[in-house]
This record gives sequence, structure tokens and C-alpha cells, in this order.
Amino acid sequence: MRIAVSLSLVIGLLGLVLACDQSNSAPAKEPDKVVFMAGYKPQANLPFVAVYVAHEKGYFTDQDLEVEILHAASGEHLKLLVAGDIQVTTAAATSVLKRRADPELPIVAFALLGQRGQQAYVALKESGIDTLSDWEEKRFGYKISLPPDYIALMAVGEVDRSKIQEVRVGFDPRILTERQVDILSVFKSNEPNLIRKLGHEVKLWDPSDYGVPTMGLTYITMDDIVTDNPEVLKRFLKATLKAVNDIVVDPAAAVEVTLKFAPNADRDHQLFMLESEIADAVGPVTNERNFGWMTSEQWEALYNGLVNVEALPKRFDYRTAFTTEFLDAIHDGQHLVWP
Repeated sequence: MRIAVSLSLVIGLLGLVLACDQSNSAPAKEPDKVVFMAGYKPQANLPFVAVYVAHEKGYFTDQDLEVEILHAASGEHLKLLVAGDIQVTTAAATSVLKRRADPELPIVAFALLGQRGQQAYVALKESGIDTLSDWEEKRFGYKISLPPDYIALMAVGEVDRSKIQEVRVGFDPRILTERQVDILSVFKSNEPNLIRKLGHEVKLWDPSDYGVPTMGLTYITMDDIVTDNPEVLKRFLKATLKAVNDIVVDPAAAVEVTLKFAPNADRDHQLFMLESEIADAVGPVTNERNFGWMTSEQWEALYNGLVNVEALPKRFDYRTAFTTEFLDAIHDGQHLVWP
């Protein structure tokens, strides 16, 4: 009887060992891979910093994601997105509508990190240009193409554009401090501070202050990714919006993370940029919902504004340009649902 018991015990232990070996040898599930490309160089744009912080704090790992972070050098991010080389990038809402209209790129925004547009217009304080009517008989510099919200702003202010000299000037704000133009189109979280660092105060016009519909940077992806990999996008968004909450609580700490990606950047300027973007990420929609949210009404107003100034190559159903599917999935009423 003692031998039988011993054999039974041995057989039981052997089975347990084999079961453990099989369990240990089972391959672990690989995290889903996502390639994110920021739409510009490393800097403290809020959608960029949200990815930096989510990566640094392990929020992507918590969501079983492995996120590779890249940066566009010359606007190639949309081309790479369409080609399938990256899965998520950033774009201004206006750009999303334009590219969706023609050449009918199947891109779609799935979160809005700028409730107000990035663009504004500045003149040097010492110039004496103080009102919109003062723009007449002046030289206005824009970067690549005439901004639609500039056209709308002139209409709101009843400014005669035929009395303004409109010139393409590129991206160097010194064109204003060197008096080659009188008014300059700028990215308001960035260039006004650079101009101040050059020793000049500025007068700033923000189109949204005049009732012009504007929206800022979005996270975008492709239609087929929304259809085929919705869980990956939901988890990406959950991680980045969790990071946004951390960024708002402690912007200075978020800048320290940003400097790991942009080690030569000016810390104070990056903090100015981030705090400006946080301010523009807040509005009536986020007060009711939370960060990242967007509504059909916002997109419709922006779309109609572009149509009114003939800034779209053709009309289309603006509702195809965005989805709130993933925002809905990670919100419970007014509150984000964290892991």
C-alpha cells in the first residue's frame, strides 16, 4: 500500500511539473505595435508631449502597446500615413478637411487636442497697428498659402483686402522684426514668444476672438485602421489622454520629458509653448466632456467657414473627416475611464 501511494504521488508531481513546463513555454502575447509620427520636429506641442509622457510613464505598456515615436522633417507624415508606414500622426483640423476634400485622402481625426486654432496674426507693438482697419495699406506676410481664417478675419473686420499687400514669406519670424512685413501670420504658441525674445512686444489678433470658427491639432489615422484595428486606436487614445491629465497638472515635468526628445531646445520657451497649448485645449466642449473631445457642430462650423471663403477645393460630407468612436469608448459620462 505504501508503494502504491508513493507511485501515485510521483505521478501526480510529474504531471504538475509537466503542466508548469507547458505553461512556462507558452509564448507571451506580443504587444501591438504602433508607429506614431509627430507632424513636426520634437517640441512641446500638446499632442506630441502626450505621446512623450505616455511613453515615459509606461501608459502605452499598460495598454499592451509598443509605440515607436518619429518626427516629420518636411511634411512627409501624411504621405507615410497613406502609404501605411505609420498608423497615427497629427494634423490641424483645417488640413484634415482640405485633404479629405481633395485629393480625397481617407484620413480621419479621432481626437482634438486644440479647441482653438494654432494660428494668429501679430504686429510689432511699436508699429502702432492696433485695429483690423489699421491693416489697410500694410504688408501682410503669410507662410505658404493664404490662411482661410485670415480671409474670414478680414471679412469680419470689414477690411478691404485690396489695400493690403499679401506676400509669401516662409517660417522665419525675423521677417517681422526686420520690418520686411508689417503683420505676420504666426503659430501663437511659438512665434510670439520668439519675437519677444528678439526684444519686441507684439499686438496679437486671434481669429477665434472675433467669432471665426477655428480648431487646432488632431490625432489622425486612416479609415481602414479605424475599421480593422479599433482596439489599438482606443488603447492609444486612452494612454495619451491619461498623459494629458498629467501634463495639465505639472507642465514643467512634462517639459523635462520633452527635452529628452529635444535636448537642445530652450526649456523656458518649451514651457511657454506647452502652457499656451494647454490653454487652447480647454473650452466649452472640454468643460462638458474632457480633453480630446470634439463635436459634429465644431466640425460643421469649421467646414462651413472654409466653404464661405472658398478654401476647400470641393464640397463633401464633412462628417467623414472625424470619428468620436474612441472618445465614446473611453468616456463614462463626463469622466475618462482609465485602466
